[in-house]
Amino acid sequence: MKLVSWNVNGLRACVKKGFLDYFKQADADIFCIQETKLQEGQIELDLGPEYEQYWNYAIKKGYSGTAVFTKIPPLSVRYGIEEDSEPEGRIITLEFDSFYLVNVYTPNAKRDLSRLDYRLEWEERFRRYLLELDKIKPVIVCGDLNVAHQEIDLKNAKSNMGNSGFTLEERGKMTELLASGFIDTFRFLYPDRTDVYSWWSYMPKVRERNIGWRIDYFLVSARVAEKVMEAEIDCHVMGSDHCPVALHLS
Repeated sequence: MKLVSWNVNGLRACVKKGFLDYFKQADADIFCIQETKLQEGQIELDLGPEYEQYWNYAIKKGYSGTAVFTKIPPLSVRYGIEEDSEPEGRIITLEFDSFYLVNVYTPNAKRDLSRLDYRLEWEERFRRYLLELDKIKPVIVCGDLNVAHQEIDLKNAKSNMGNSGFTLEERGKMTELLASGFIDTFRFLYPDRTDVYSWWSYMPKVRERNIGWRIDYFLVSARVAEKVMEAEIDCHVMGSDHCPVALHLS
């Protein structure tokens, strides 16, 4: 089974930059996107009859939003954490026979860290939610988690210490999540691989020089680690300031 996750940073713009070409080439069983930045009816996406489409739109126009396109019909679909709604459109959970899939766009703490307290509280609720699901069946989490976990996960660790996405608090929440029974599939397979990133700033020459961060992930319940066959970061794929990441499971 192949799963793909991509923060498209505006789906309408990404479609004009080759999204559908990559989508067809990837031929994923489940394809998740974040930051759709649109409302219902603002795009007609022809993915073929084999894909069912599930969308979670943010109330605020042009902001956030997630979607899942799946060849495998889910048993159930849920939007949000505590309730079946979520004003920023950040989470979609699909239940399948043998696992839950959670597609997530984690809140950004903002450059001035004005949203850090909210982010940390959200992280705690999200972790509890995943653990409740994990009691029932294994969980696959994918999306833009808006944190580089370790120094190996970004190019300039020292100069970014304490910056949004690399604060001790945010990194600590990721450590706590992994310690509670999940694995980072890329680091599980490639614990020492360097210079592999999934997001680059739009500042000039940053992507060309590969000055990036790895903030897009596939996590899985640790008890199904043996099913992880490959974890890819498709750094060459353009169309967004993020690149797609993929997971292959047996």
